[in-house]
Amino acid sequence: MIEELLKKLGLGEKEQLVYKLILEYKKIAPSSLARLAKLNRTTAYSVANELKEKGLIIEDLGGKTLYYQPSEEANLERLIKDGHKKAVEREQVIRELQLFLKDLPESKTYSVPKIRFIEERELEEYLYQSSERWCESTLATDKTWWGFQDPTFPEKYEKWVDWFWKTMPKDIKLKLFTNEAQIEDKMEKKDYKERRQVKFLQSAEYTASQLIVGSYVLYIVTKQKPFYLVEIHDSVIAHNLREVFKGLWEGGY
Repeated sequence: MIEELLKKLGLGEKEQLVYKLILEYKKIAPSSLARLAKLNRTTAYSVANELKEKGLIIEDLGGKTLYYQPSEEANLERLIKDGHKKAVEREQVIRELQLFLKDLPESKTYSVPKIRFIEERELEEYLYQSSERWCESTLATDKTWWGFQDPTFPEKYEKWVDWFWKTMPKDIKLKLFTNEAQIEDKMEKKDYKERRQVKFLQSAEYTASQLIVGSYVLYIVTKQKPFYLVEIHDSVIAHNLREVFKGLWEGGY
């Protein structure tokens, strides 16, 4: 029983051995502790100091000889409170670091793209999991998803498309080139049609979908098996592609 508790506290084998001896003898000198634990004195001192730092034992310095004693219940209660306080402070520091990293401007001169490949069996779940992250990035740019679409994408993932427009921020819009298809007739009847703007290009036949969402570029293949998604996280690539699609949409090219 005691071994399991000590393991959960993160004590190593030597720490467990020394602590159990101190518990057994209630009050023990370092020399006796080293002899009973079959450790040299330096190691015994070091292990005992670790236990003292963790608040599990105390030093009795009332006489000429140093003794180790186990911490009493009240001391352990203070240890719990101190540990909780440190955990709260650590969480606060991590939260502040998250905010700092979030606000840290990305380099305008150099960027290392981060690329992820998502297989078909994980694709739908990834769409749901990543939508909020993609939208946060989009809100930091122009609040618009740009790109072109193979009509098989909304055919295969219509449920996610409906969920997206119902769940994600109302400021998000979509401006998309695509081909005429029955699914687009269906999409035209959705209650989010004003936010999801499409233009049909007869001269192009899309075999994949490309979306520029904030600092991300997504390539989604659903026209042939196996489906897959490629996510590129790079603010420079995303910015330049977004500018191209803006120009195309506004008829500037």
